[in-house]
Amino acid sequence: MLNTQQMALMMALPSESQGLFEQQQIDVHYSGIGKVNAAFKAYQVIMQTGCHTLLNLGTAGSHFFDAHELVEVTRFVQRDMDVSALGFEIGVTPMDEHYPCHIDLQPNFSQLRKGTCGTGDNFATAAAPLACNLVDMEGYAIAKVCKKLGVNLISVKYISDGANQQAHLEWEDNLLLGAKKLLSFYQDIKS
Repeated sequence: MLNTQQMALMMALPSESQGLFEQQQIDVHYSGIGKVNAAFKAYQVIMQTGCHTLLNLGTAGSHFFDAHELVEVTRFVQRDMDVSALGFEIGVTPMDEHYPCHIDLQPNFSQLRKGTCGTGDNFATAAAPLACNLVDMEGYAIAKVCKKLGVNLISVKYISDGANQQAHLEWEDNLLLGAKKLLSFYQDIKS
């Protein structure tokens, strides 16, 4: 059973919650878009709340998973870290031996399929240059902060789009349905 007593909830944007969480008096910490904003907010939330678990809910694109599916992320990679010109594999941050190119998370929900999420500071409209089956813009940074601070991270993503040329339209069209599914999931794990 998941202990949700010392858990803080973090999402990237208010548009991902559509105000539904706030209507239910659920405290959501919003990071803003991208890895820098996500890392800063994750650190701030952990320091201010003293949480033992940070729950990251949000949207993601995928060529692999079905649209509208909830996926538990069990591995994060950086799809936009590219120092290959100096001989490093894509995804590897040079001289960062303590944190490899991937960060693994403990699975928590048997009812959800598991995925590897490629994080990058661009809205993905094509396949990522390394092995991942869903994409976002914040997750790896959140995972790295949690790992460094010894905080458990749980990440569940709603597949909002196909990470293709229509992704920006699909993402916007699916925000309300995604918020409803994420809220229902959150209420289930809190009950």
